[in-house]
Amino acid sequence: MRSRLLGVVLALIVLVLVGLGVPLGRNVAAAEQQEMFLDRLTDTSRFASLAQRPLIDDSPHLLRAELERYDELYDIGVAVVARDAPTVPLVASRNDLALGDPAVQDLISKALAGRLPVAPELFAPWSDAKVVLAEPVLVDGEVRGAVITFSPTAKTRFEVLAWWALLLAGSLLVLALAVLLALPVVRWTLRPVQALDEATGKLLAAVVSGRPVPPVGAESGPPELRQLSRSFDQMAANVSDVLAAQRAFVADASHQLRNPLTALKLRLSNLEGHVDAEAEVHQVEALSETDRLNRILDELLSMARAESSSVDPVPVDVDKSVAARLSAWSSAAAAKEVHLVLDGERVGMALVPPRGVETILDALLDNALKFTAEGTLIVVDARKSGGVIRLSVADHGPGLQPDELERATDRFWRSPAHQNVPGSGLGLSIVRLVVERVDGTVALESPEDGGLKVVVTLPAV
Repeated sequence: MRSRLLGVVLALIVLVLVGLGVPLGRNVAAAEQQEMFLDRLTDTSRFASLAQRPLIDDSPHLLRAELERYDELYDIGVAVVARDAPTVPLVASRNDLALGDPAVQDLISKALAGRLPVAPELFAPWSDAKVVLAEPVLVDGEVRGAVITFSPTAKTRFEVLAWWALLLAGSLLVLALAVLLALPVVRWTLRPVQALDEATGKLLAAVVSGRPVPPVGAESGPPELRQLSRSFDQMAANVSDVLAAQRAFVADASHQLRNPLTALKLRLSNLEGHVDAEAEVHQVEALSETDRLNRILDELLSMARAESSSVDPVPVDVDKSVAARLSAWSSAAAAKEVHLVLDGERVGMALVPPRGVETILDALLDNALKFTAEGTLIVVDARKSGGVIRLSVADHGPGLQPDELERATDRFWRSPAHQNVPGSGLGLSIVRLVVERVDGTVALESPEDGGLKVVVTLPAV
């Protein structure tokens, strides 16, 4: 954003410089050309006066020496024509003067009509055209002929170019000074915006991890942006407080519900053998529902701990954690006649929250055991590549539809095809929360041989 704002400022400065420099450059060129025109007009008028007597005496050759000397000194061609023969010079300083040129003939015709020379149009410095002036020779108020001068413009064009170069150098100097002055101003203006951008990036990580949101604290910059920073700090504090209150409510509610739920389950268990045969099925279903509520409360507590944990991530031995969890789940897998298989390689240490790898594997293995068929494999794979540890769990269950893979990590979401399977829909959500705390990723894939594969990436240490 700094470069864009600086570009806008420089563009405005360039527009101002162009708006002032172009008219100034034209005025300088016009002034130089006007000075040249007045100088040549004076000489042309002098020759017109000198030509009066030779034309009266019909001896224009008397002017030849004067015209040639003037041409030799100033490289300005001069010719005198009679009123009756405008294309044939009576006398000229050189023989190569373009009297037959249509533009020159037009000027001669105006001079013979008694019109005085006018300043030519503004010519560009790169044009090598000569300035041609034609002035009538008057004798007793009667036009007897005309004097024509052909003036080169090299000197004037060089002076105009010199002025233009000076203007360009001055403009570049002003532009450089403007850049030097604009840089600190732009930095000062955008300092609160940069602080806001950094604070926005830290806000999500702080809110997710349960840590206090660091304030922007912008003490410099425009007053409006400083006020915006203060408003952002207030908003971030409110969001943090609301989310903290929500997590506390979930944790407290889950904890407080556990005691009456345990008492309820105990009372239902005590009813065994004391209910009618017809009502016994309802008593069994009620016990099943209390078990289900217990599982939901356990997962809500796990999610609350994952969301509110303010402990920084620590290096964890992934190989050791994977081996421990596979050993812990082996009994549950054997009871369902499912084989747990460890594949991959030794991956070393990963940066995760305390007990983060265990939480991830518990959720993924529990999910896999719910859905995989008997006599199949659950493959746990661990690999390291490019500073990232890739941990995956693949089962041979029914899997998910392609449009369901992205929603599987949402809270309480369950596939319509799996509503009869016990669960709360929080397992993958807990995995996502733990992984996001260390900027990892969670991806769900559908292998070609069926089932579901959940791939977690964690930063390696």
